[in-house]
Amino acid sequence: MALREFIKRHRIASAAAGPAVLGVAAIVAASWGLMATPETRDTRLTSSVTECHDMVTISVAGRNDSPDPNKTAMLVDANGNALPAALSSDYSSHWVDPVVNAPADKVDPGSYAAVYVAYPANMSTYEQAVDTGVANAEKVMHDIAQACPDTKFSIVGYSEGADVARRVAMGIGHDQPGADGKYDVVDPKNVLGVVILADAGRTAGDGPFPGAQDPNHPDGFDQNYQNGNKPISGQGALPDQAGDFGALNGKVASFCSEGDLTCAAPQNISLLQLAANVGRQLNVDALQNEGLTPATGQDVAVTLGRIAMNAFSYIASQPNWMASNETFLQVLLKVSEPGYKPGDNPPAPAPAQSISTDQMAPLAYLPQKVLNEIIGLIVTNQNTIPVIMSDPYQLTLGPNGTGHHFDYWRDSDAANGKPMTSAEYAAAWLTHLAQQAQAGQQIDPKSQPTQADVQAAYKTVQDTKAADAKAATTTSPAPTTTAPAPTTATPTTTSSSTAPTTTQAPATTTTTVAPAEPPARTQVAAPVETTAPPTTQSPTTQSTTTEPTTTQPTTTSAAPTTTATK
Repeated sequence: MALREFIKRHRIASAAAGPAVLGVAAIVAASWGLMATPETRDTRLTSSVTECHDMVTISVAGRNDSPDPNKTAMLVDANGNALPAALSSDYSSHWVDPVVNAPADKVDPGSYAAVYVAYPANMSTYEQAVDTGVANAEKVMHDIAQACPDTKFSIVGYSEGADVARRVAMGIGHDQPGADGKYDVVDPKNVLGVVILADAGRTAGDGPFPGAQDPNHPDGFDQNYQNGNKPISGQGALPDQAGDFGALNGKVASFCSEGDLTCAAPQNISLLQLAANVGRQLNVDALQNEGLTPATGQDVAVTLGRIAMNAFSYIASQPNWMASNETFLQVLLKVSEPGYKPGDNPPAPAPAQSISTDQMAPLAYLPQKVLNEIIGLIVTNQNTIPVIMSDPYQLTLGPNGTGHHFDYWRDSDAANGKPMTSAEYAAAWLTHLAQQAQAGQQIDPKSQPTQADVQAAYKTVQDTKAADAKAATTTSPAPTTTAPAPTTATPTTTSSSTAPTTTQAPATTTTTVAPAEPPARTQVAAPVETTAPPTTQSPTTQSTTTEPTTTQPTTTSAAPTTTATK
């Protein structure tokens, strides 16, 4: 009963909310409970992948922040079929927009575009949502590359979308060309940069630029993120997704904030890690909305039963397991990973013992095995109690944007050698990449941003701080927050066709409504809250065509004329 009251009090919507039997289910993966009310623009004109750009940013936002095909004009392929993505001029994310839209005003019209990948972006289940996001992102990139082989790419992900971005980047970086010289998604050389905000696959000790020649900045952008090497403690909450980026090493910015348990979870919290593994396979949305019902209870029971059966099958496959030093907790951690498949990568058999053929031999090892279990449980959970006592939900997803999961838009510290926030640094880097892509230049690892670029980045910092100060003075019944309103590069029309839709960028004001929260949740939104709705202006161009509804090639008339390529 105490556990149920604890979960109810905190309104924990996390990847680990379900497995209450472990008593720690809501700790490690709680931060994926980020809720947002995305903005869509009421336009039915569509854009096609045949509208080529010098660089396209593949953007993946967090939970409940994804284009809805029923409300948003979606990108279409060369045959007029809808793709799971929308241009940033047709869909807006409060959190990701300031990063992915920054380059638009710094290059020629039509040279740059940002698209948002549509995916479930929910927790029913988390793993299925992320897998769908990966497949959709790869599909969009592949189709763009097929239509526009000279287009370069960048990838940006935040929160749940950060996991998608990491998996896509790792897959591309480690992909090998087939016999025809083609890659499954795109040539890694055509991916110029990857930004991961709140990297759940981060390895302990990793800096922000894995594989870079200089640990202070990504290759090709000689502007330090911060002075000195100040690694974040802990590791990502999903260690099974850790790994390097292959051919993309040096092109990745992996940001993590101290205290954000999605990417800076302490080590030696094996019980919490086990809970997170289980939670990733549960319908957490249903548990959050309905509580423990026969249906949700069956979901929990089936998941736990499958993990238990896998554990016993694993042990049965090793005749000398009792003589080994592997504990049952280690087995559970291994088989509870969502990607675990029985029989894959079987462990090397333990050295044969002279008494292994004796059916009573396992009993001889029982006292030592029990001792190993006790020692292992203690050693691998030294930080479990401190994490629980620290109120991890408040630490990571505190109300009014006070949690560390929102730090990336406010973590500048000029006095200590960090003049830009993580989001602003990422925006400046993407702008630099877009300018080089427009010029048709290969990314030079020794290149330096121009003074104008640096000044523009610093101006972004000042504009953001000024907007925060102004927002703090607005009258509002709700407390103000420290999360900045987006001030960088409003969405622009990226089509290079002769008859594009003209989508007017939303006006940036201090009357932005905080992302809406579900009725039963503690508020976690970070924007300044007021009673006024967003002052987004609808597009001024009348729609003269409709979005394609069939798979016939003739439906391409719904897209703007798209013959121009770069």
